[in-house]
Amino acid sequence: MRIRVVSARTMVEAMRQLSDQLGPDAVLISSRRVAGGFEVTGALDPHAPEEPLASVFPAASESVRGVPAAPEILEYIPSPSRADSDVGHALNYHGVPVALHSRLLSGPLEVTVAASLRFGRLPELGTRPLLLAGPPGAGKTLTVLKLAARHVMSGGSAPLIINADQQRPGAGEQLAGPAELLGATLLQARTSAAALQAVALRPPGGAVLIDTPGIDPFDPEQAQLLLALISATRPHVLLVLPCGLDSAEAGELGKAFRAMGATHLVPTRLDAGRRMGGIISAAFTADLLLSEAGSSNLITDELMVLSPDWLAERLRRRTHRAPEATRSDASAPTSRDVEVKDRGQGEDTQQKPLLRYAATVQNGGDR
Repeated sequence: MRIRVVSARTMVEAMRQLSDQLGPDAVLISSRRVAGGFEVTGALDPHAPEEPLASVFPAASESVRGVPAAPEILEYIPSPSRADSDVGHALNYHGVPVALHSRLLSGPLEVTVAASLRFGRLPELGTRPLLLAGPPGAGKTLTVLKLAARHVMSGGSAPLIINADQQRPGAGEQLAGPAELLGATLLQARTSAAALQAVALRPPGGAVLIDTPGIDPFDPEQAQLLLALISATRPHVLLVLPCGLDSAEAGELGKAFRAMGATHLVPTRLDAGRRMGGIISAAFTADLLLSEAGSSNLITDELMVLSPDWLAERLRRRTHRAPEATRSDASAPTSRDVEVKDRGQGEDTQQKPLLRYAATVQNGGDR
Protein backbone atom coordinates (compact mmCIF):
# COMPACT_ATOMS: atom_id res chain seq x y z
CA MET A 1 0.00 0.00 0.00
CA ARG A 2 1.31 3.45 -0.95
CA ILE A 3 0.70 6.21 1.59
CA ARG A 4 1.24 9.92 1.08
CA VAL A 5 0.98 12.90 3.45
CA VAL A 6 0.39 16.26 1.80
CA SER A 7 0.15 19.76 3.24
CA ALA A 8 -1.34 22.78 1.50
CA ARG A 9 -2.95 26.14 2.22
CA THR A 10 -6.49 24.86 1.51
CA MET A 11 -8.19 21.49 1.84
CA VAL A 12 -9.08 21.45 -1.84
CA GLU A 13 -5.47 22.11 -2.86
CA ALA A 14 -4.15 19.41 -0.49
CA MET A 15 -6.57 16.83 -1.85
CA ARG A 16 -5.80 17.84 -5.44
CA GLN A 17 -2.09 17.26 -4.78
CA LEU A 18 -2.86 13.92 -3.16
CA SER A 19 -4.91 12.91 -6.18
CA ASP A 20 -2.03 13.94 -8.47
CA GLN A 21 0.42 11.79 -6.53
CA LEU A 22 -1.69 8.69 -5.98
CA GLY A 23 -4.24 8.87 -8.78
CA PRO A 24 -8.05 8.99 -8.83
CA ASP A 25 -8.42 5.68 -6.95
CA ALA A 26 -6.76 7.02 -3.80
CA VAL A 27 -8.72 6.90 -0.56
CA LEU A 28 -8.61 9.52 2.19
CA ILE A 29 -7.33 8.22 5.53
CA SER A 30 -7.30 11.38 7.61
CA SER A 31 -7.24 15.16 7.47
CA ARG A 32 -6.44 17.85 10.01
CA ARG A 33 -5.70 21.54 10.37
CA VAL A 34 -2.02 22.42 10.76
CA ALA A 35 -0.06 25.64 10.88
CA GLY A 36 -0.42 27.29 7.50
CA GLY A 37 -3.30 25.21 6.21
CA PHE A 38 -4.33 21.56 6.07
CA GLU A 39 -2.63 18.17 6.13
CA VAL A 40 -4.23 15.14 4.49
CA THR A 41 -3.15 11.51 4.44
CA GLY A 42 -4.18 9.23 1.59
CA ALA A 43 -3.43 5.71 0.44
CA LEU A 44 -3.58 3.58 -2.67
CA ASP A 45 -3.71 -0.20 -2.51
CA PRO A 46 -2.40 -1.67 -5.78
CA HIS A 47 -3.86 -5.02 -4.73
CA ALA A 48 -7.36 -3.76 -4.05
CA PRO A 49 -10.12 -6.32 -3.31
CA GLU A 50 -12.59 -7.33 -5.97
CA GLU A 51 -14.97 -4.64 -4.69
CA PRO A 52 -12.61 -1.71 -4.05
CA LEU A 53 -12.93 0.90 -1.37
CA ALA A 54 -14.86 3.97 -2.41
CA SER A 55 -12.72 6.68 -4.00
CA VAL A 56 -12.87 10.13 -2.45
CA PHE A 57 -11.33 11.70 -5.54
CA PRO A 58 -13.05 12.12 -8.92
CA ALA A 59 -10.99 11.57 -12.03
CA ALA A 60 -8.63 14.50 -12.45
CA SER A 61 -10.00 17.03 -14.91
CA GLU A 62 -9.59 20.69 -15.71
CA SER A 63 -13.13 21.41 -14.56
CA VAL A 64 -12.44 19.95 -11.12
CA ARG A 65 -9.07 21.67 -10.81
CA GLY A 66 -10.65 24.97 -11.69
CA VAL A 67 -13.41 24.84 -9.08
CA PRO A 68 -12.26 26.20 -5.71
CA ALA A 69 -14.71 24.14 -3.62
CA ALA A 70 -15.74 21.03 -5.52
CA PRO A 71 -18.18 19.07 -3.32
CA GLU A 72 -17.30 15.87 -5.18
CA ILE A 73 -13.82 16.05 -3.66
CA LEU A 74 -14.97 16.71 -0.13
CA GLU A 75 -17.77 14.17 0.25
CA TYR A 76 -18.42 10.58 -0.73
CA ILE A 77 -21.90 9.21 -0.20
CA PRO A 78 -22.26 5.53 -1.16
CA SER A 79 -25.41 4.35 -2.80
CA PRO A 80 -27.94 2.93 -0.31
CA SER A 81 -28.78 0.25 -2.84
CA ARG A 82 -25.34 -1.35 -2.46
CA ALA A 83 -26.46 -3.90 0.11
CA ASP A 84 -24.26 -6.97 0.36
CA SER A 85 -26.18 -10.24 0.48
CA ASP A 86 -23.08 -12.07 1.65
CA VAL A 87 -23.27 -11.64 5.43
CA GLY A 88 -19.69 -12.78 5.91
CA HIS A 89 -18.45 -10.18 3.48
CA ALA A 90 -20.57 -7.54 5.21
CA LEU A 91 -19.07 -8.44 8.60
CA ASN A 92 -15.59 -8.07 7.13
CA TYR A 93 -16.52 -4.69 5.70
CA HIS A 94 -17.72 -3.42 9.08
CA GLY A 95 -14.61 -4.75 10.81
CA VAL A 96 -16.53 -7.06 13.15
CA PRO A 97 -14.05 -8.83 15.48
CA VAL A 98 -12.89 -12.21 14.25
CA ALA A 99 -13.98 -13.77 17.54
CA LEU A 100 -17.59 -12.95 16.65
CA HIS A 101 -17.60 -14.06 13.01
CA SER A 102 -18.43 -17.72 13.42
CA ARG A 103 -21.02 -16.94 16.08
CA LEU A 104 -22.82 -14.36 13.95
CA LEU A 105 -22.73 -16.65 10.90
CA SER A 106 -24.20 -19.63 12.75
CA GLY A 107 -27.82 -18.68 12.04
CA PRO A 108 -30.14 -15.84 11.00
CA LEU A 109 -28.29 -12.60 11.72
CA GLU A 110 -31.09 -11.12 13.84
CA VAL A 111 -31.00 -14.22 16.06
CA THR A 112 -27.20 -14.45 16.36
CA VAL A 113 -26.86 -10.72 17.10
CA ALA A 114 -29.42 -11.04 19.89
CA ALA A 115 -27.59 -14.07 21.29
CA SER A 116 -24.12 -12.45 21.10
CA LEU A 117 -24.74 -8.92 22.36
CA ARG A 118 -26.76 -7.47 25.23
CA PHE A 119 -29.45 -4.87 24.58
CA GLY A 120 -31.42 -2.82 27.07
CA ARG A 121 -32.67 0.61 28.08
CA LEU A 122 -30.71 3.32 29.81
CA PRO A 123 -31.14 3.60 33.59
CA GLU A 124 -34.03 5.82 34.65
CA LEU A 125 -33.18 9.37 35.58
CA GLY A 126 -33.88 10.15 39.22
CA THR A 127 -32.42 7.04 40.81
CA ARG A 128 -28.68 7.61 40.64
CA PRO A 129 -26.83 10.25 38.62
CA LEU A 130 -26.00 9.39 35.01
CA LEU A 131 -22.34 10.09 34.24
CA LEU A 132 -21.27 10.15 30.61
CA ALA A 133 -17.66 9.17 29.96
CA GLY A 134 -15.58 8.54 26.88
CA PRO A 135 -12.65 9.70 24.76
CA PRO A 136 -12.40 13.30 23.52
CA GLY A 137 -14.96 14.31 20.92
CA ALA A 138 -17.19 11.28 21.41
CA GLY A 139 -20.39 13.33 21.83
CA LYS A 140 -20.87 13.37 25.60
CA THR A 141 -22.04 16.99 25.87
CA LEU A 142 -24.62 16.65 23.10
CA THR A 143 -25.86 13.37 24.60
CA VAL A 144 -26.25 15.02 28.02
CA LEU A 145 -28.38 17.74 26.42
CA LYS A 146 -30.47 15.20 24.49
CA LEU A 147 -31.18 13.28 27.70
CA ALA A 148 -32.04 16.48 29.56
CA ALA A 149 -34.35 17.70 26.78
CA ARG A 150 -36.11 14.33 26.59
CA HIS A 151 -36.66 14.29 30.34
CA VAL A 152 -38.20 17.77 30.37
CA MET A 153 -40.31 17.32 27.23
CA SER A 154 -41.61 14.02 28.59
CA GLY A 155 -43.05 15.82 31.60
CA GLY A 156 -40.21 15.38 34.07
CA SER A 157 -38.81 18.10 36.28
CA ALA A 158 -35.78 19.98 35.01
CA PRO A 159 -32.64 17.97 35.79
CA LEU A 160 -29.48 19.07 37.54
CA ILE A 161 -26.60 19.19 35.05
CA ILE A 162 -23.07 19.03 36.43
CA ASN A 163 -20.24 20.10 34.15
CA ALA A 164 -17.08 18.33 35.26
CA ASP A 165 -15.36 19.10 31.95
CA GLN A 166 -13.06 21.96 32.93
CA GLN A 167 -10.47 21.12 30.28
CA ARG A 168 -12.18 21.79 26.94
CA PRO A 169 -12.58 25.50 26.14
CA GLY A 170 -16.20 26.55 25.99
CA ALA A 171 -17.61 23.37 27.53
CA GLY A 172 -19.57 25.30 30.14
CA GLU A 173 -20.92 27.77 27.59
CA GLN A 174 -22.21 24.95 25.39
CA LEU A 175 -24.29 23.67 28.27
CA ALA A 176 -25.41 27.05 29.63
CA GLY A 177 -27.79 28.13 26.86
CA PRO A 178 -29.79 24.91 26.50
CA ALA A 179 -29.81 24.39 30.28
CA GLU A 180 -31.40 27.82 30.73
CA LEU A 181 -34.06 27.09 28.12
CA LEU A 182 -34.88 23.79 29.79
CA GLY A 183 -35.01 25.39 33.22
CA ALA A 184 -32.22 23.06 34.35
CA THR A 185 -29.70 23.99 37.01
CA LEU A 186 -26.14 23.96 35.68
CA LEU A 187 -23.31 23.65 38.20
CA GLN A 188 -19.57 23.69 37.48
CA ALA A 189 -17.45 21.11 39.30
CA ARG A 190 -13.68 21.44 39.10
CA THR A 191 -13.03 18.56 41.51
CA SER A 192 -14.69 15.33 42.54
CA ALA A 193 -15.47 16.87 45.93
CA ALA A 194 -17.26 19.75 44.23
CA ALA A 195 -19.24 17.26 42.13
CA LEU A 196 -20.30 15.42 45.29
CA GLN A 197 -21.50 18.69 46.83
CA ALA A 198 -23.43 19.46 43.64
CA VAL A 199 -25.18 16.06 43.69
CA ALA A 200 -26.17 16.69 47.30
CA LEU A 201 -28.13 19.78 46.17
CA ARG A 202 -30.63 17.84 44.10
CA PRO A 203 -34.12 17.37 45.50
CA PRO A 204 -35.17 13.83 46.47
CA GLY A 205 -35.61 11.77 43.31
CA GLY A 206 -34.26 14.60 41.15
CA ALA A 207 -32.50 13.76 37.89
CA VAL A 208 -28.75 14.40 37.67
CA LEU A 209 -26.60 14.32 34.52
CA ILE A 210 -22.81 14.62 34.72
CA ASP A 211 -20.75 15.69 31.72
CA THR A 212 -17.08 14.71 31.98
CA PRO A 213 -13.92 15.65 30.09
CA GLY A 214 -12.79 13.37 27.29
CA ILE A 215 -10.01 11.21 28.66
CA ASP A 216 -7.43 8.68 27.58
CA PRO A 217 -8.22 5.76 29.90
CA PHE A 218 -4.72 4.37 29.38
CA ASP A 219 -3.16 7.49 30.93
CA PRO A 220 -2.98 6.78 34.68
CA GLU A 221 -3.39 10.43 35.70
CA GLN A 222 -6.48 10.97 33.53
CA ALA A 223 -7.97 7.64 34.59
CA GLN A 224 -7.49 8.50 38.27
CA LEU A 225 -9.35 11.79 37.86
CA LEU A 226 -12.35 10.01 36.33
CA LEU A 227 -12.24 7.26 38.95
CA ALA A 228 -12.28 9.86 41.71
CA LEU A 229 -15.33 11.52 40.15
CA ILE A 230 -17.13 8.17 39.83
CA SER A 231 -16.24 7.17 43.38
CA ALA A 232 -17.54 10.47 44.76
CA THR A 233 -20.86 10.63 42.90
CA ARG A 234 -21.67 6.88 42.65
CA PRO A 235 -23.42 7.19 39.28
CA HIS A 236 -24.52 4.90 36.52
CA VAL A 237 -21.63 5.22 34.04
CA LEU A 238 -22.48 5.40 30.34
CA LEU A 239 -19.65 4.99 27.82
CA VAL A 240 -20.11 7.25 24.79
CA LEU A 241 -18.26 6.11 21.66
CA PRO A 242 -18.54 7.37 18.09
CA CYS A 243 -19.34 5.05 15.22
CA GLY A 244 -16.47 4.26 12.84
CA LEU A 245 -13.67 3.54 15.32
CA ASP A 246 -11.14 0.80 14.65
CA SER A 247 -12.44 -2.45 16.14
CA ALA A 248 -9.33 -3.29 18.14
CA GLU A 249 -9.06 0.24 19.53
CA ALA A 250 -12.75 0.37 20.41
CA GLY A 251 -12.58 -3.00 22.14
CA GLU A 252 -9.68 -1.86 24.28
CA LEU A 253 -11.45 1.40 25.10
CA GLY A 254 -14.54 -0.56 26.09
CA LYS A 255 -12.58 -2.77 28.48
CA ALA A 256 -10.76 0.20 29.99
CA PHE A 257 -13.95 2.14 30.71
CA ARG A 258 -15.69 -1.03 31.87
CA ALA A 259 -12.94 -1.43 34.47
CA MET A 260 -13.83 2.05 35.72
CA GLY A 261 -17.49 1.19 36.10
CA ALA A 262 -19.17 1.67 32.71
CA THR A 263 -22.18 -0.59 32.21
CA HIS A 264 -23.95 0.88 29.16
CA LEU A 265 -22.70 1.85 25.70
CA VAL A 266 -24.17 4.86 23.88
CA PRO A 267 -22.96 4.96 20.25
CA THR A 268 -22.93 8.34 18.51
CA ARG A 269 -22.52 9.65 14.95
CA LEU A 270 -24.63 6.91 13.43
CA ASP A 271 -25.59 9.51 10.84
CA ALA A 272 -21.96 9.92 9.74
CA GLY A 273 -20.05 6.69 10.37
CA ARG A 274 -20.52 3.73 8.04
CA ARG A 275 -18.75 0.92 9.88
CA MET A 276 -20.22 -0.59 13.05
CA GLY A 277 -17.34 -2.94 13.92
CA GLY A 278 -15.93 -0.65 16.60
CA ILE A 279 -19.24 -0.34 18.42
CA ILE A 280 -19.84 -4.09 18.26
CA SER A 281 -16.28 -4.78 19.43
CA ALA A 282 -16.64 -2.50 22.45
CA ALA A 283 -20.01 -3.97 23.42
CA PHE A 284 -18.87 -7.58 22.97
CA THR A 285 -15.37 -7.33 24.42
CA ALA A 286 -16.40 -5.32 27.48
CA ASP A 287 -19.86 -6.90 27.93
CA LEU A 288 -21.55 -3.49 27.77
CA LEU A 289 -25.28 -3.08 27.33
CA LEU A 290 -26.17 -1.56 23.96
CA SER A 291 -28.90 0.90 24.79
CA GLU A 292 -29.61 4.05 22.83
CA ALA A 293 -27.65 5.88 20.16
CA GLY A 294 -27.21 9.37 18.73
CA SER A 295 -27.80 9.94 15.03
CA SER A 296 -28.15 13.71 14.76
CA ASN A 297 -26.49 16.97 15.81
CA LEU A 298 -29.79 18.47 16.96
CA ILE A 299 -30.52 18.53 20.67
CA THR A 300 -34.23 17.88 20.10
CA ASP A 301 -33.65 14.86 17.84
CA GLU A 302 -34.23 11.76 19.92
CA LEU A 303 -31.78 9.02 20.72
CA MET A 304 -32.55 5.79 18.88
CA VAL A 305 -33.41 2.64 20.79
CA LEU A 306 -31.04 -0.06 19.56
CA SER A 307 -32.29 -3.58 18.91
CA PRO A 308 -30.95 -6.80 17.37
CA ASP A 309 -33.17 -6.34 14.30
CA TRP A 310 -31.95 -2.80 13.67
CA LEU A 311 -28.28 -3.75 14.11
CA ALA A 312 -28.60 -6.79 11.84
CA GLU A 313 -30.14 -4.65 9.11
CA ARG A 314 -27.40 -2.04 9.52
CA LEU A 315 -24.69 -4.68 9.27
CA ARG A 316 -26.07 -5.90 5.95
CA ARG A 317 -25.69 -2.40 4.50
CA ARG A 318 -22.50 -0.60 3.49
CA THR A 319 -23.85 2.82 4.37
CA HIS A 320 -25.34 4.78 7.22
CA ARG A 321 -28.00 6.12 4.88
CA ALA A 322 -31.34 4.31 4.80
CA PRO A 323 -32.84 3.24 1.44
CA GLU A 324 -34.78 6.00 -0.32
CA ALA A 325 -38.11 4.25 0.31
CA THR A 326 -37.64 4.42 4.08
CA ARG A 327 -35.43 7.45 4.56
CA SER A 328 -38.31 9.70 5.47
CA ASP A 329 -39.23 7.34 8.29
CA ALA A 330 -37.08 6.51 11.29
CA SER A 331 -35.07 3.34 10.71
CA ALA A 332 -35.16 2.62 14.42
CA PRO A 333 -37.64 3.74 17.08
CA THR A 334 -36.63 6.65 19.24
CA SER A 335 -36.81 6.60 22.99
CA ARG A 336 -39.74 9.03 22.89
CA ASP A 337 -41.56 6.75 20.43
CA VAL A 338 -41.39 4.07 23.09
CA GLU A 339 -42.14 6.19 26.16
CA VAL A 340 -44.40 9.05 25.11
CA LYS A 341 -47.33 8.84 22.69
CA ASP A 342 -48.66 12.38 23.03
CA ARG A 343 -47.26 15.40 24.84
CA GLY A 344 -49.86 17.90 23.67
CA GLN A 345 -49.11 21.24 22.02
CA GLY A 346 -46.43 22.49 24.40
CA GLU A 347 -43.70 20.67 22.50
CA ASP A 348 -43.09 23.22 19.75
CA THR A 349 -42.47 26.10 22.11
CA GLN A 350 -39.84 24.06 23.90
CA GLN A 351 -38.16 22.68 20.78
CA LYS A 352 -37.79 25.77 18.60
CA PRO A 353 -35.38 27.75 20.80
CA LEU A 354 -33.36 24.63 21.49
CA LEU A 355 -32.69 24.15 17.79
CA ARG A 356 -30.65 27.35 17.79
CA TYR A 357 -28.14 25.78 20.14
CA ALA A 358 -27.53 22.58 18.14
CA ALA A 359 -25.00 24.29 15.89
CA THR A 360 -23.23 25.73 18.94
CA VAL A 361 -22.68 22.25 20.37
CA GLN A 362 -21.57 20.89 17.01
CA ASN A 363 -19.13 23.72 16.36
CA GLY A 364 -17.66 23.29 19.82
CA GLY A 365 -16.13 19.98 18.78
CA ASP A 366 -17.90 17.54 21.12
CA ARG A 367 -20.53 15.88 19.07
